[in-house]
Amino acid sequence: MLQRAIFFFLLLSGFVGAFAQYERPGSTDAQFLKIDASPRAAAMGGAYISVVEGAEAVYYNPAALAWIPRMDLAFTHTEWFADIRHDFIAAAYTLDERVGTFGVSVTALYTDEMFVTTPLQPDGTGETFYSGNYRLGLAYSRFLTDKVSIGGSVNMIHLSLYSDFTANAITADIAVLYRTNFRGFRFGMKIANFGSELKFVNESYPPPTNFTFGMSMNALQNPTNQLLVSLNATKPNDGVPIGLVGVEWALQSMLFLRGGYNLNHDVARYTFGGGVQLPVVGSQARFDYSYSDYSLLGGAHRVGIGLSF
Repeated sequence: MLQRAIFFFLLLSGFVGAFAQYERPGSTDAQFLKIDASPRAAAMGGAYISVVEGAEAVYYNPAALAWIPRMDLAFTHTEWFADIRHDFIAAAYTLDERVGTFGVSVTALYTDEMFVTTPLQPDGTGETFYSGNYRLGLAYSRFLTDKVSIGGSVNMIHLSLYSDFTANAITADIAVLYRTNFRGFRFGMKIANFGSELKFVNESYPPPTNFTFGMSMNALQNPTNQLLVSLNATKPNDGVPIGLVGVEWALQSMLFLRGGYNLNHDVARYTFGGGVQLPVVGSQARFDYSYSDYSLLGGAHRVGIGLSF
């Protein structure tokens, strides 16, 4: 079953690759879909496709949703550049192993209120507007075997620049995850943002489709400490392949320190962060923070909370 899943994804990746063999910056729209939605993921440099757990999997790897025991909630806030904000909220619920797990998420990149200006009225016309990009994702996952799960999501994309300047698209993600008991080894693959084009006025652009695969394993594992190492490779349809490297050190499965690095990326560089996980009234609560360096653009701060029931 795993061999069939891998063959299926390699076939799909070849299909996507046929349309994505060259570096074409600026040839895709909805760039907010490339922004990390999780502090844990961002702190590990984005090397997260095989690591993700909980409701964040709706965004990173829907196949991982099947491993949620019952219910999980997640919320993240990111302070992006130029006073732009990025928020993510997700929920996932497992009915049972036979039926599978369902998830929903909302991602938003939005600005503060802005004033309308014109060449004749550079100080403003008195009108104001907001600009935002939004993604609503509905996901489903189930087990193929006791170690392999598959999942997918359908996503509704809405971009709003000003007044009637809007664009909409429907995209899909499909993914697989393989988990073992040997030092927590995991392997994941995903094709993301494959769907219709977004049209503004007379110009249409595809979403930032990409094929990602990655693996992770505990380099150190004992009752007190755990050192997780994760590697990802991503091929976007508008750029060169990107390598992602991340590590996470866990103390008593309660305190976490993380770091990561982006390889072959024009802007993104190093990342770091941490988190804590504590029992709270019959559930597990998570609190995470990350910082991502983007060279001359500056840095991005993320904070997130999560609950597992």
